[in-house]
Amino acid sequence: MNSASVFIALGANLGEARQTLQQTMARLEEFSDTPLAKSSLWGTAPLDCPPGSPMFVNAVVGLQPRPGETPESLLEKLQALEKEFGRQPKRALNEARPLDLDLIAFGQATRQTPLLVLPHPRAHLRRFVMQPLSEIAPDFVLPGQSKTVVQFLMDLPPDQTIKKLN
Repeated sequence: MNSASVFIALGANLGEARQTLQQTMARLEEFSDTPLAKSSLWGTAPLDCPPGSPMFVNAVVGLQPRPGETPESLLEKLQALEKEFGRQPKRALNEARPLDLDLIAFGQATRQTPLLVLPHPRAHLRRFVMQPLSEIAPDFVLPGQSKTVVQFLMDLPPDQTIKKLN
């Protein structure tokens, strides 16, 4: 993947989460000029979620945006895809959801608006993002950072709950 790459984190912990992520990856192909780079699926414990929240299935994909695509236009498409898979407006912080799509990076673009912050402000702090991202872009450096994905991953505390599912 190169510096024009877009990285999207996928997560789900309601319904058939594995199937949802696989179907979502197929749909995300429509947004890319090249085949997606796809991480493995990872089972992860809910982080900062309401008590009793189910385990998550997480993954990351990389794509090459089509000509004319902007971070904002892609975000709209991602939010529409979440709704298509049954995502409802939030009622509680970090509640269980059938699909969550986070735009992690759009090349080297940066944004700081009420609707979009790029790169994702907490991606480098989350093993459930960095672990799958390290499979497809280990040497990627998030805009504004100096460490690679692998270096951030090595700095994170161990987590015995994260498990590769495929």
